[in-house]
Amino acid sequence: MATRSPWPRPLSLPCCCLLLLALGGPGFFQSHAVEVNVKDLSNNTCIYAEWMMSFLIKYETNSSEYKNATLKPSTNVTHDGSTCGNNTHAPLLAIQFGAGHSWSINFTKTNETYQGNIISFTYNTNDAVFKDAKTKGPITIVVKDPMHPVQLNTVYKCHHLDSIEVANVSLFFWNVTLQAFVQNGTVSKNDSTCEADKSTVAPTTVANLTTAPITTASSPLPTTTSKPVEKPLIGNYSLKDGDKICLLATMGLQLNVSQEKPVLININPKTTNVTGSCGNTSAILRLNDSNKRFIDFTFAVKNTSANTQRFYLKEVNITLISSINGSEPLNAGNNNLSIWDTFLGSSYMCQKEQTVLVTEDLQIHTFDLRIQPFKVQDNKYSKAQECSLDDDTILIPIIVGAALAGLIVIIVIAYIIGRRKTYAGYQTL
Repeated sequence: MATRSPWPRPLSLPCCCLLLLALGGPGFFQSHAVEVNVKDLSNNTCIYAEWMMSFLIKYETNSSEYKNATLKPSTNVTHDGSTCGNNTHAPLLAIQFGAGHSWSINFTKTNETYQGNIISFTYNTNDAVFKDAKTKGPITIVVKDPMHPVQLNTVYKCHHLDSIEVANVSLFFWNVTLQAFVQNGTVSKNDSTCEADKSTVAPTTVANLTTAPITTASSPLPTTTSKPVEKPLIGNYSLKDGDKICLLATMGLQLNVSQEKPVLININPKTTNVTGSCGNTSAILRLNDSNKRFIDFTFAVKNTSANTQRFYLKEVNITLISSINGSEPLNAGNNNLSIWDTFLGSSYMCQKEQTVLVTEDLQIHTFDLRIQPFKVQDNKYSKAQECSLDDDTILIPIIVGAALAGLIVIIVIAYIIGRRKTYAGYQTL
């Protein structure tokens, strides 16, 4: 089988196909390009694919905290199980990498088009990257491929970064070149470019992401204008554990990004997807809006010296996939927070605008905030602990005290003036 430099010589697989797999070159997430050429027993190509990919996984530790792990195919990738398909089995492209991780996708077609069907991803938490993982062993997720149908005898190309989220896993794909159901064993010279590439320019390098984002549309982020940014819409968000709500959140969110130019971005709750997880001592609220903006709020429980338990916001991670004013995509986080603090079993409320510092270049402004990540009863908020900004009761003693102090000053001044007038008409003998 002929190969094109610098890829290695083809590897033979039993029964059904030959594969050419190549790895090389730095890129997004410091990942490697994967090239697969699936051939049938007659040595005819049936699937050709070249792409870059990376995985971000949020997992629970033995201490009931949540951490992030990044996986990416490297030089130890294998490709067992890939097949051209037959009358009873769909064509399948499959790879294996690392310490027991694997990824696969099968394909379907009509008389005129083909498309990806089901994506399966298995990650093994026995891998050392999952430090102190509570659950050990292989975990498999399955998700429908969002790829739109492509004309037969056409190569699908998409440089744009796209992502899929299922459970606590985010899959990233970019620089994709793909043709399934290759006709006559020859990869087509006709290209089908994805819509995202037609409207935006794909980045050549992107910052390393360390939080798990989610599937969204590929619209670019808005640019700055001379019009002032309005107050964001207030969104109501919730998570369920079975049939019961385990986390409630109400807030308006605005991002303050300072890259090339300062930009204020409002998060629209009407187009925001909500995922996350609930636990006894740790909970995650993950918001993903339609412009590839991912916000993770991580809450934790702490014990106080008075033998009481309180919850607080411990960590925030933000990923902006699409560029802002031509700048590179951005990922930032702060895992050393201790705000939105109140008693466990209560809710925290702050109607005034608050600022959460993520980094010097990225802040979150919250409006009309109310949050309860633990012990939600009857799907409703518990009694709220108001923030100091909202607590008007503290102003009353301040105002009364200031008024009394002013009255005392006036009395003293009047007394002094009166004394001076009394002595003014007498002479010393």
